[in-house]
Amino acid sequence: MIEAELKAHVHAPESVLKRLDERATGRAEVYQDTYYDDSAGRLESADEELRVRTIHGTDETRTLLTFKGAKVDKASGSKPEHETTVSDPEAVHAVLRGLGYVPLIKFEKRCRNYDFEANGRKMLATLVRVPEIDGTFIELETLAEEGDVDAALDDVRSVLGELGIEEDDLTTELYTDAVKASRG
Repeated sequence: MIEAELKAHVHAPESVLKRLDERATGRAEVYQDTYYDDSAGRLESADEELRVRTIHGTDETRTLLTFKGAKVDKASGSKPEHETTVSDPEAVHAVLRGLGYVPLIKFEKRCRNYDFEANGRKMLATLVRVPEIDGTFIELETLAEEGDVDAALDDVRSVLGELGIEEDDLTTELYTDAVKASRG
């Protein structure tokens, strides 16, 4: 499946939060992300990502191992995504290091997530703050088959518009790049 996703700067977080609260119940979560690559930077040069994400919620902590392939849509940055739950995060970190991968970057995301249906699709909206980056962002995603990405992105754009997000607010800047830049 392809994660059809758009990300945008949020200029009025309280307004967007209110509109999201009208759609679904939000849940506060803190993500601790570690991105890996080999010493030659093969994944980064192929536009691929390998990530271990530990999610701390109010009721549970869980860890996911994610591989994202190269972008299938340059304008949005949408990528094929393969993800699985991990029962032992330290073992996964050790396996990745043992396979020759090294941590490329680690950072934290503070999120408020909303699951809802719109336009006949399951969607996940996430309001995001990254302590090392100025501003608030929104990510809105839905899963799509390869031939359905354009239609899925149109549905995502429609919902973003309903939330008060305009086309000029969209960004494809990666958090990893922004955090690297903030660290100099």
